[in-house]
Amino acid sequence: MAKTAVKKISKKAPARETDDFYFLKILVYFIVGTLWIKVNGVVVLPIGLLLGVLLAMHDKFTIDRKIEYAILLVAALLNLAVAGFFISFWT
Repeated sequence: MAKTAVKKISKKAPARETDDFYFLKILVYFIVGTLWIKVNGVVVLPIGLLLGVLLAMHDKFTIDRKIEYAILLVAALLNLAVAGFFISFWT
């Protein structure tokens, strides 16, 4: 009788982020979320929020996207209420 080889499939553990990397990622999402576009002094579009959502969707080291989305939203609203980074265009 011939013996058949049994292959053991090992599951790789998911990649874990260090605390430093996670804090840096949160900081980057916050800064990106504060970018807005102004045209003739009028705030028009939260470009940082859109870019941040795209980044969060394609992040391979994600723990919880809901946290990243919340950080982006808070940064965008805080920037609109107080002060932040604006990209201005004059026509």
